[in-house]
Amino acid sequence: MRIDFLTLFPEMCAAVMGESIIGRAQKKGAVEIHCHQIRDFANNKHNRIDDSPFGGGKGMLMMAEPIALCIENLIAQLGKKPHFIYMSPLGTVLTQQKVKELARLENIAILCGHYEGVDERVLEEFVDEQISIGDYVLTGGELPGLVMADAVCRMLPGVLAEDICFEEESHYHGLLEYPHYTRPSNWRGKETPEVLLNGHHAKIDAWRRQQSLIRTAENRPDLLETAQLTAQDLAFLEQWKKSSDSRTS
Repeated sequence: MRIDFLTLFPEMCAAVMGESIIGRAQKKGAVEIHCHQIRDFANNKHNRIDDSPFGGGKGMLMMAEPIALCIENLIAQLGKKPHFIYMSPLGTVLTQQKVKELARLENIAILCGHYEGVDERVLEEFVDEQISIGDYVLTGGELPGLVMADAVCRMLPGVLAEDICFEEESHYHGLLEYPHYTRPSNWRGKETPEVLLNGHHAKIDAWRRQQSLIRTAENRPDLLETAQLTAQDLAFLEQWKKSSDSRTS
């Protein structure tokens, strides 16, 4: 997969994506990351890319033309239009399901806005969808874009050592992840659950599933409404709820 960032801060995006797992994935060719400076397409003396919004109001707005020229330059390089995403609090909230869908694409391009955002006309002309990472406002689209790109990259073949590295994580199957422990088995008087030390993999798997169900029920009960639960899961949750109710009564 190829991911392109269209941004006023390409060095920031390149630095983050060049580190750790994603950086190593780039070196071995599992993913391509390219960052494009929108300011290079300003075509004016001071490389200005923003102006006051029509109708008044506070703040500045990124102008349509520099963004359009940057986008068109990318399309010319690729020979086709990638899937364009604009990071915006107006967009649909990013979920693991959306991450899976994006990971199936050959090329996504991420437009990172700044100031008060971008001229609406450039969104209408080029952008395929708008995505948000949550109900809050940041100073620019770079951090949300990096979050999304990181999540997508982790789903690609060859990025992680094994598929199980992401298949057992929170949200992948609709549940929150179970707790983890490592050496020493006793840390400051706190013991590791005995089931994890006995080497009985079937019992470990059952315990982990139950812990995921409990964590989800306690912290994100809304996820249980859409999670794929077995009859055994439902029976366990019913028994757990009865036990919890009896402890609090």
